[in-house]
Amino acid sequence: MTEFLIRRIIQSVLVLFLISLLSFALIHAAPGGPTKIYLSPSLSQEAAKVQAHNLGLDKPVPVQYFIWLGNMLKGDLGYTFKNHIAVGKILWPTVGHTMVLMGAAWLFSLVIAIPWGIYNSTRQYGLSDQTSNIIAYLGFAMPTFWFGIILQEYFALKHRWLPLSDMWTMGKEGNLADLFMHLVLPVTVLTLGFLASYSKYARASMLEVLDQDYIRTARAKGLKEGKVVFRHALRNALIPIITILGLDLSILVGGAALTESVFNWPGMGRLFVQMAVAREYSVLMAITLLVSVFVIIGNLFADILYAVVDPRVQLGRNGGTSS
Repeated sequence: MTEFLIRRIIQSVLVLFLISLLSFALIHAAPGGPTKIYLSPSLSQEAAKVQAHNLGLDKPVPVQYFIWLGNMLKGDLGYTFKNHIAVGKILWPTVGHTMVLMGAAWLFSLVIAIPWGIYNSTRQYGLSDQTSNIIAYLGFAMPTFWFGIILQEYFALKHRWLPLSDMWTMGKEGNLADLFMHLVLPVTVLTLGFLASYSKYARASMLEVLDQDYIRTARAKGLKEGKVVFRHALRNALIPIITILGLDLSILVGGAALTESVFNWPGMGRLFVQMAVAREYSVLMAITLLVSVFVIIGNLFADILYAVVDPRVQLGRNGGTSS
């Protein structure tokens, strides 16, 4: 296990380096790159050159990259171009806010979707299974921003049962009851999307396992259905589900830009959209790397869980998994 973790950490560092290099190159190659924000009609060419020099933007791009990378390794995320505000001061509060929103939606979805998918696999084409299909179709097809606006119109504007937007009511910052009320609508929107995928994955994975010979043998021995499903089938069916959960771990910090924008939630998804419009590339780079770190952590977490859930799966010497 230790050898596996060391290899994966080395691989992760290399992947992060390549992601940072590619992202940095794309941002500087895109129309309206970092130096272009100073060429507005209200700013002279001379003043723009002075500001670019002060921020190091007049240096060759490779030199800029290694300066930026060295600062990142020291924990310095840089400063915004226009207001010269520390990126960390803007970014870190939004990460916590996004984790509250996405974590609540993610956990709530798992508590409902996984047991529901397992149950539907044992009751194919029943009422519960058909209801799950309808919700899945809605979750996949319905635009999240449209669903959010409909909920706001009915529950917040028409009946005033729930807050319209934001994370807190003004003057009630830190009040958990007020936070819960503000979470209800955005969590509902996000949960619909999660339910659509997780319940279908859980159902499909269980159906594949329940059709195996060893399950038919267990039933032929007279074992109770609950024992067959939860002791023999579920553990093997969890492998594909763990893969999806590991890949989705990055959403805890990545957030959902549309949902956060509709509900004015002060999270990282909304911040990314705002900074993209404002061309604050230092913030965009920091967000990109942070999400990449969580993607890598999610994959590593999934690999480790494979071996925990299924003893037949071993962490292979080539850095992957084998069975």
